[in-house]
This record gives sequence, C-alpha cells and structure tokens, in this order.
Amino acid sequence: MDEVDVRLSAMASIGQSVWVDALSRSLIESGELRRLVATGVRGLTSNPTIFKEAILGDEAYRTPIRRLLKEGVRDARALYESVTAEDVRDAADLFRDVFEETGGVDGFVSLEVSPELAFDRDGTVAAGITLFRKVGRPNVMIKVPATPPGIAAVEELLVAHVPVNVTLIFSAEQYLEVADAYVRALRRIAASGGDPSRARSVASLFVSRLDTAVDRILSNDDAARKLAGRTAVAHAKRVANLYRQRFGEPFADERRKGCVPQRLLFASTSTKNKDYPDLLYVEPLIGPETVNTMPLATLSALLDHGRVAPTLEEGLAEAEATLAAVEEATLRLQGKRLADIFATLLEEGLAAFSRSYEEGLKGLERAAALAAAP
Repeated sequence: MDEVDVRLSAMASIGQSVWVDALSRSLIESGELRRLVATGVRGLTSNPTIFKEAILGDEAYRTPIRRLLKEGVRDARALYESVTAEDVRDAADLFRDVFEETGGVDGFVSLEVSPELAFDRDGTVAAGITLFRKVGRPNVMIKVPATPPGIAAVEELLVAHVPVNVTLIFSAEQYLEVADAYVRALRRIAASGGDPSRARSVASLFVSRLDTAVDRILSNDDAARKLAGRTAVAHAKRVANLYRQRFGEPFADERRKGCVPQRLLFASTSTKNKDYPDLLYVEPLIGPETVNTMPLATLSALLDHGRVAPTLEEGLAEAEATLAAVEEATLRLQGKRLADIFATLLEEGLAAFSRSYEEGLKGLERAAALAAAP
C-alpha cells in the first residue's frame, strides 16, 4: 500500500491541493492513477490536448472504441464524447473517497466542453449539463473557457448545480470577472431557496505561457533580458492577492452560511524553457485555498526534490515592481502592454485546444476504421 508522500502532505497542511494534469486509458488501467491518489494527489484535470495525445498514442483505446462501434456509435463527436466520459467516470471513481473525505472540496476530475462552444453561452450551458449527466458522478467538474460568453455560462451552470472549472484565465481582469460570476451564482442559488454551500468551482490561471510570450519580447534587448522568467510568477502572486481580497472580508457572509470560495488553481505549471528550474511554477506558488495541477513530469520532479514552504504570499511588492518593469519593457520594445499579451494568449489557447479537438476527432475516425476492420 502506497503511503502519502511527505511533500504532498506538507502542501496539504499549508492548504494547497496537488492535482495531476493528465488522463489516459492506460493511466487508469495500469494502476498508476490509483497509486497517485494513494500518495496524496487530490484531483485531476484534462483538456482536448491531453485527450488528443492519449487517443493518438494509447493502444488501450481500441477496446472501448470497438465496443462503442458494436453499440452503434459511429459519429466521431459521439465517439469522442463517449470515450472521454468513460475515462473521466473511471478516474472520478478513483477519487471518490477523496471527494467524500474532504466534503466535496477535492477529489474532482475535470472534463472540458467542446472548444467549438467557446463563444456560445447557451450551447455551453446545454453541453455542460449534458456532459455532467452523462458522466454521472458528483465529483466531475465541467471545464469552460473564460471568454465573456463562457463566464456567463459558468454562472448558469453553477446555478444548475454543475461544478465548474473555469479555464484559460490569463489576466487579472479575467480572474475578477470569473470570481464575480461565482459569487453571483451563490447569491442566486440562495435567493431561489437553494443551498449555495454545495456549489464548487475553481478558477484556473495559466502560468508558464505568460513567460514564454513575454520572454520572446525581452530577448531582443540586453537590458530587458534580466527580467526573463520572472513575469509569470509575479503575475500569479498578483492574482492570488486579488483572490485573498475577493474571498476575504467581502465573502464573510457567504462563509458564515457554509459556502466555500472558488479556489484559485495554477495551471500550465510545467517549465517550457529548459534553462529554467523544473519547479519554477510550483515552489514559489504554495499557499492556502489553492490548487496546483501538474503534468506527470512536473509532479515527478516535485516528489523527487521539491522544496515545500508557504511562499505564495511572499514578495508581493517585488512582484508588482517586476510587472511594472516588464510592461515598460514590452511597451518600449514592441508597443505591447501586458493586456495585449493576455488577449493574444487567450486567442492562442482557444486555437490550440480547437486544433487538438479536431485532431482527436480525426484520430478517432482512424482508430474506428482500424477497430472495425476484420
């Protein structure tokens, strides 16, 4: 029997939950996911890119695809929805004890609505409810991108008692809009006679991609280059400070009623630049009422040599100074404010997930043809 890892236990005592950003049929069937749960991983996230890579690279999908074909499922989108729902359902079952033991705070597995719906509020609401019911587990979070229509859909899904992971948050402004949508949903639930303490949501701030985008600009200037690799952590600390403000005293009445805050989740926490420390987006961002979701390689690095301390609230003044210096540099070098970079990152994130979704559909079509062959 695997024991809870000492580092994951230390992070939990600080108040940060570690989730894993990976899912495949083999991860489940090999017993690896069960082992990760036993060592202290407390939830799981997925996205269209994760599923594309799993579907295209995992032979274990041939069996469920063959079964679905026998059941008459032929359309690629229906196959995708059924295959991903089955993976999420099985993963959710592995996390069910965590969900129960934490009172529904942890133990969630995330499943994203189709990227085709990123700007379709009503379509997102309908798809989110359908997916939640299809998986049929209370510890499933439906992922919705933080576009303006997506944020509106988040509020409606929460009112409909669907847990939501709000994804592709890049800016502090996006974050505040997401947090406000969560609070509005709680108040609407209470006003209708419902129980707002049952609502569950996380706000997923993407971290490392900001450094990738900013570093490309800073690399063109010797004086600015010293700021490379510092923007993403500084910005995450700014957003975490906004979280503390929004869910501090202004949320006191909701806490007294048993409501839980919409936790801040750090996503995209693998290091993209090989010259940077492998835990650059983990070790400086450990703090209470937060989640860090990590790819398997980053999680492995944490378990091997991670240093755990309550670092998230440290150096806020330095972080703000860094962000001011970065904005001055990006304006001088390319005429871009950080707001411009955030907007581009959202566009690129949506486009990347759309490509992955389409490639996953094509991969399923090929896999279905192979599975159907005599």
